[in-house]
Amino acid sequence: EVQLVESGGGLVQPGGSLRLSCAASGFTFDDYAMSWVRQAPGKGLEWVSAISWNGGSTYYADSVKGRFTISRDNDKNTVYLQMDSLKPEDTALYYCKATRLFTEYWGQGTQVTVSL
Repeated sequence: EVQLVESGGGLVQPGGSLRLSCAASGFTFDDYAMSWVRQAPGKGLEWVSAISWNGGSTYYADSVKGRFTISRDNDKNTVYLQMDSLKPEDTALYYCKATRLFTEYWGQGTQVTVSL
């Protein structure tokens, strides 16, 4: 059974940091590019960041560039999103996604709330 389980979300003050994790199982993790996608309340899905199968290439949305860092550990089948200098507009449900050709797997999401 394919599983992507996100963790690490929570409530944080503006300017704070969080580290999200996404643990994968049930598929060959290092065959897949991994992404983080978020959905703010009342809004559509927004792509946040992606990393290639071996971690050699990383990509960021302009809205998070310079503040978020994506990484992966293929030995642990886990992808991370380090989020620094958080802003209220980063409040969203954060999903991790695995992609290979026409196959996608999604996690259930972890909530991040940035507020005083």
